[in-house]
Amino acid sequence: MSNFNLWLLLAGLITVFSCIVTGYKPYKNSSLLKIAPGNADFAFRFYHQLAVEATNKNIIFSPLSISTAFALLSLGAKNTTLSQLLSGLGFNQTEISEQEIHAGFRHLLHMLNHLGADIELSIGNALFTHEQFKLLKKFLADAKHFYQSDVFPTNFKNLVEAKKKINSYIEEKTHGKLVDVVKGLDPDVIMVLVNYIFLKAYWENPFNSENTQEDDFFVDEETKVTVSMMNKDSNFKSYYDKDLSCEVVQLPYKGNLSALFILPEQGKLKLVEDALRADVVSKWLHSLEIRRLAFYLPRFSLTGSYDIGEIFKKLGVTQLFTDHADLSGISQKPNLKVSKFVISVENPFNSENTQEDDFFVDEETKVTISMMNKDSNFKSYYDKDLSCEVVQLPYKGNLLALFILPEH
Repeated sequence: MSNFNLWLLLAGLITVFSCIVTGYKPYKNSSLLKIAPGNADFAFRFYHQLAVEATNKNIIFSPLSISTAFALLSLGAKNTTLSQLLSGLGFNQTEISEQEIHAGFRHLLHMLNHLGADIELSIGNALFTHEQFKLLKKFLADAKHFYQSDVFPTNFKNLVEAKKKINSYIEEKTHGKLVDVVKGLDPDVIMVLVNYIFLKAYWENPFNSENTQEDDFFVDEETKVTVSMMNKDSNFKSYYDKDLSCEVVQLPYKGNLSALFILPEQGKLKLVEDALRADVVSKWLHSLEIRRLAFYLPRFSLTGSYDIGEIFKKLGVTQLFTDHADLSGISQKPNLKVSKFVISVENPFNSENTQEDDFFVDEETKVTISMMNKDSNFKSYYDKDLSCEVVQLPYKGNLLALFILPEH
């Protein structure tokens, strides 16, 4: 008897390691508040397990994307498959009902997609389903209602076109930052669930790019590299944890987001990493005080791609990936299981819109440098005779800069 496979893909462009929503105050006892402890518990348990799997490697992932995708999938799970899945996501079914879980995610997604004009954030889901594979109407309706999921009938008999369709969707939703996430598809795949998140936020008090300088960054106890360091001598909300030998610094973005940076003393990374839990972070946040610091932050870009089915198995979610999975709430077709679960994330961390890019010194030589960029309206003129773009940028006051940009 044939098995029919489901794929889960998560893609995102993340510009901060830890984002804290500071301005939204939901009603007491709302479903949004009820899912918060489970989501936090899952985030830290998943992090610790991923740290074990990815020893001596950088880690970047969005716990919300993973929770959202699997919570959506739980709409179609039954019996042991369902109980394992919800427990793995940190939800105690004696304390919170399925309906409250899904309602909580619905409110959370709505809140995050409406944070205000200062923050570019979009998060959502899509189901790419086999054209000849019928999903239950209730599953589709609930996926749309609770998780804002789009549904795209897809010809999985033509795997090349199906892959192109999914990759184009991910590329569009991540503003061109993640391309070719799907490298190949199994011949037996009948549904691909995609969760995407795009976040671009701006510092409330930007780093001055003129202060960026080359400095040493310690990759581990024995390895250091020279990197471009942003730095600022200013007042920050911060806290020094004597027990864990680390400095915690909060940097606000415009809008209602903040980034939390945890800076261990040399040799204390594992101590801090092992202690990371929701209650520890909560203690830090409640202990922050305004202090003057000389703060140095490297300019960097991280990417990560993981097939994390094994991690979920170690979190107790085992049946979902086997022939015994009960996903009868998705379709009446038997033998459905999740065969692949992939996350792909990019994190460009720069001062404002500065990023690494190629600059052509001459016809044959190019170098990689830090590029400032801006998508906006400019006074400009294209000279066809000379094949160049002329752009005028005003300074404050009565000064102007004229940039002449010849074609390659």
